[in-house]
Amino acid sequence: MAEYLKRGKPEAERAEDDAKTRTVVEGILSDIETRGDAAVRDLSTKFDGYTPEAFRLTPSEIEAAMSQVSTREMEDIRFAQDQIRRFAEAQKASMRDIEVETLPGVILGHRNIPVNSVGCYVPGGKFPMVASAHMSVLTAKVAGVGRIVASAPPVGGKPHPAIVAAMHEGGADEILCLGGVQAVGAMALGTESIAPVDMLVGPGNAFVAEAKRQLFGRVGIDLFAGPTETMVIADDTVDAELVATDLLGQAEHGYNSPACLITNSRTLAEATLAEVDRLLGILPTAETASASWQDYGDVILCEGHDEILRVADEMAYEHVQVMTDRDDWYLEKMTNYGALFLGPRTNVANGDKVIGTNHTLPTKRAGRYTGGLWVGKFLKTHSYQKVLTDEAATLVGEYGSRLCMLEGFVGHAEQCNIRVRRYGGRNVPYGEGAPYRGAAE
Repeated sequence: MAEYLKRGKPEAERAEDDAKTRTVVEGILSDIETRGDAAVRDLSTKFDGYTPEAFRLTPSEIEAAMSQVSTREMEDIRFAQDQIRRFAEAQKASMRDIEVETLPGVILGHRNIPVNSVGCYVPGGKFPMVASAHMSVLTAKVAGVGRIVASAPPVGGKPHPAIVAAMHEGGADEILCLGGVQAVGAMALGTESIAPVDMLVGPGNAFVAEAKRQLFGRVGIDLFAGPTETMVIADDTVDAELVATDLLGQAEHGYNSPACLITNSRTLAEATLAEVDRLLGILPTAETASASWQDYGDVILCEGHDEILRVADEMAYEHVQVMTDRDDWYLEKMTNYGALFLGPRTNVANGDKVIGTNHTLPTKRAGRYTGGLWVGKFLKTHSYQKVLTDEAATLVGEYGSRLCMLEGFVGHAEQCNIRVRRYGGRNVPYGEGAPYRGAAE
């Protein structure tokens, strides 16, 4: 039986926080839908202290922002984008249009068609997430999306230079300096100056995530996302310093970022608890990380690897770092997670920023039914069919006619029957199912 050596606050308290967020977001989205640009401008002034003449950056404003990015920083951005582009292109190459002849004269196929327009949100605030621009904008570009709108909040009262550079280098067609719910609301609903998009992608705080949830259906979204989650699965092949560093490295994202250790070693579990306390004494972002660790940190002791696997799959965390004597066993056996990071040389930070996989991943147990953002999320798989011969039209039509009548759809049956009559020369009374072959006409 799994034993909690440390446990975060109860789920009921977390649900109460979610309800408050939901109410606030409903009001903001309603205001944007009613008042358009005026509402967006008021919200930007209220939340970001930013009231520009226009939220869309001009080419000269983009150039001015990028001029503030150092040569070294631009080289780093381009290196990261090269890795992400390579992996996205390989993923896209794995997705093929198909066409098969399932019966003589019956052609079925599908095409992978890019979404026409996408809004990519890039978080700012305390930690401007430059890497999120690569993950959304660049991946959408590789997929072939026709119009890519990228939006990030102002930082220090102006567009963040490195975020603007990453958006531009990634291939954004429009760049907005606009943050929070007002950004995703404006992109999804449209205003007088911002044309609506078909899909929203990208991470954000609890309010942005809730806005995407409420807008889903009116637009597509990449996934339902909450605060960053990290899980470390470890045994006594690694030490407490490495484990604690990896837990706090993600706990610093926000005050409500869950971080969890699951281990079969009581020695490692207890040493990690002590090491977390030590590191929180020297970590510059300890104020945020310690709040997450206190309220959302878990340390779970299991009897063996089978129990670790069961608990980890049930929790379905976003980032799962595996450092054991059987890392590939977990790769083979685990089914519920956002992304796996295998071995002590691998870490979530590299996955977040540079290695090439996408860092927009499912949270709140959504890994049970979806993966993260990837090039395929921007592609819609549409099927088509062609019936090329009289014989095929007759054969399929006869079966279709009878199956439609089985369900009581007479009008459906007549779509089949008229073709059986015209292309097969068979006498099918109006409103009846086609007779079996060999039956008396």
